[in-house]
Amino acid sequence: MWGGNNFSFVENDITSTPKSIVTLIADMIEPFEGKIYDPCCGSGGMFVQSLKFINSHNGNQKNVSIYGQEYTNTTYKLAKMNLAVRGISGNLGDIAGDTFFKDQHPDLKADYIMANPPFNQKQWRADNELVDDARWAGYPTPPTGNANYAWIMHMISKLSEHGTAGFVLANGSMSSNTSGEGDIRKKIIENDLVDCMIALPGQLFYTTQIPVCLWFISKDKRGNNEKGLLKRRDRQGETLFIDAREMGSMVNRTLKELTNDDIAKITQTYHIWRGEELTTASTERASAQKEQSANKEQRENKEQEQEYKDVAGYCKSATLADIKANDYVLTPGRYVGAADIVDDGIPFETKMSELSQTLYSQMNQADELDNAIRQNLEALGYGK
Repeated sequence: MWGGNNFSFVENDITSTPKSIVTLIADMIEPFEGKIYDPCCGSGGMFVQSLKFINSHNGNQKNVSIYGQEYTNTTYKLAKMNLAVRGISGNLGDIAGDTFFKDQHPDLKADYIMANPPFNQKQWRADNELVDDARWAGYPTPPTGNANYAWIMHMISKLSEHGTAGFVLANGSMSSNTSGEGDIRKKIIENDLVDCMIALPGQLFYTTQIPVCLWFISKDKRGNNEKGLLKRRDRQGETLFIDAREMGSMVNRTLKELTNDDIAKITQTYHIWRGEELTTASTERASAQKEQSANKEQRENKEQEQEYKDVAGYCKSATLADIKANDYVLTPGRYVGAADIVDDGIPFETKMSELSQTLYSQMNQADELDNAIRQNLEALGYGK
């Protein structure tokens, strides 16, 4: 059984969670202060990025506490070393251990959870094990054949009353109805825990071609003005869907990464939708980029800062009724629809005339080529 992270993090290590994904999760949930937890921490990449986020936004890393767990003993030691060399104090448990069977933090309630669990982990428990575990009380028991929903339920159980979680999962988690997974997802949705879903582009990982998505869970969608909490609007009964599959830039023949522009656009969309004043990660990132270039997309992002709007093909704020109408499937493409077609101002009659002339010209060229081929065949003695 595997309770650790398949994608451990060491900078420039090909087994790592892609840096752009870790950065996106950190910028989305903004872990400024409180308890940060990763239940499958690998070598500590999520923690490292969290602290980078805090330091780059003039925060104080003394205001956060690090908690984690890792299954593999070697990776567990590497995580402790990775934190130590950066001067980060963290509680990774007394030993390496399976998160499901040897939870090192049974009483933890975290303010932020960041994780990249193993995808579609099979046979993570036997049929008679963990059936009545408190972590999925009130929900159907996650199936033995796939641990995706066991990870989700574990993380939900670890969140504080105002806690937020951001984690990577395989795309199948958004729509699967196998072995009761659809019933668990329905219950999570009805309990109004899903804050945002993001479909990511392919080719982001060195180690797998499995399409992936990001889940963002919030234990408290109510608007607040409490001291110490970011000001947010009341989002009860709403979920934001973002389709980022067309984003990213190829860095080599097989690998893609999200650019800083992509990360800024996604995080700004999320923070605007939550009703935040954009004075944190997304604004500062966008401002830094604007000094480097002022392309059209960045100008559009700036115009969008004042008010959230649905954008066809990109983002949609859906209600619980909308999700119910879609059979509790959380795939963003079902909600955002297709992107609007930009009118180029050319009348249909003109377009049709030009396209027809091009087609006739191509058909004439095809006839000429056919004749040339026949003549060559006849010259070779293969005529009719």
